Amino acid sequence: MGIMKFEDIFFGLMNLQNTKPVSDENITVIDTDFGGIPVRLFLPKKKSDRLRPAVINIHGGAFCLGSYKMLCYDSLNRLTANRLDAVVIAPDYRLAPQYLFPAALEDCIFVVKFFLQETVLEKYGVDPSRICISGDSSGGTLVATVTQLLQDDPEYKNKLKAQALLYPGLQAIDTMTPSYQEYEHGPFLSRKMAIKLSCLYIAEDEELTKAILRNEHMPEGSRHLFKRVNWSDFLPEKYRMIHVYKEPIFGKLNTSYPELTYSKVSPLIASDSQLQRLPLTYILTCEHDILRDDGLIYVTRLRNAGVPVTHDHVEDGIHGAVSFATAPVYLNLGSRIKDKYISWLEESL
Repeated sequence: MGIMKFEDIFFGLMNLQNTKPVSDENITVIDTDFGGIPVRLFLPKKKSDRLRPAVINIHGGAFCLGSYKMLCYDSLNRLTANRLDAVVIAPDYRLAPQYLFPAALEDCIFVVKFFLQETVLEKYGVDPSRICISGDSSGGTLVATVTQLLQDDPEYKNKLKAQALLYPGLQAIDTMTPSYQEYEHGPFLSRKMAIKLSCLYIAEDEELTKAILRNEHMPEGSRHLFKRVNWSDFLPEKYRMIHVYKEPIFGKLNTSYPELTYSKVSPLIASDSQLQRLPLTYILTCEHDILRDDGLIYVTRLRNAGVPVTHDHVEDGIHGAVSFATAPVYLNLGSRIKDKYISWLEESL
């Protein structure tokens, strides 16, 4: 599946799936904004005798596609609000390539901080001790980064009870992990497609894309970062046994992109001391997914750092399954993943 074909499919799904803020008998749905950033709110209608939990859900789409308006996300967030009797907030952040890094991250941080204001939590009847941030794919990348940054900020430290990541992409420094090799051609998300799309978050530069495809994009002086993503150290043995670790080649890219060394781009390269401060975490990985190993390595590193982690691995899973849980595909796999995620939220918030 070529890059244009993928974009055609995704944009087609967006056009088919874009929804209006339609309320139902249980949930009031409102499109509004937090300080100019569009958000969709899902607010339970029934009166509650106690403050409600809240979930801030960040959509995926390789930083350049997607919206909370898509039926798959509207359905997921509506179901979450219903089952948890929770307030759900879904932001639409600025997309690449029109808006490069760190625009999407800045928007997500702003929305979370805006929502965490005492007056806003009171307005929506939210319990400040029961707030989770969640996201799928690149939304999971943003969630991991936002959570790390807030835990490093004295004003917001410990204000998020939990984070939930569904098949997240967590690093851009090594694109030859075993899962990148095994599922180079998909299903659904191929290595070439993922790299071409995610590069647009950093720059519209074909040389950068080509260098990442060769795994020769990291600058001299970045070797120390690879100890934090070295799959030969962190992956379970069954994923390592048929592969031999090869250190990437450094300093081959003529143009300098310091962003490649930022944990704001690759949250998996955060230090152990940063990870130790993170809250209760849920990570779901899919077997047939080039990003599988990012999630598996993060599970290991977080557990090594003492973070309480629940990990669900879906043996028949593919990347983006939640996006196909609704019309016109109705993929049962996507529905099962939604149920795993929401069940964890029910137990944890």
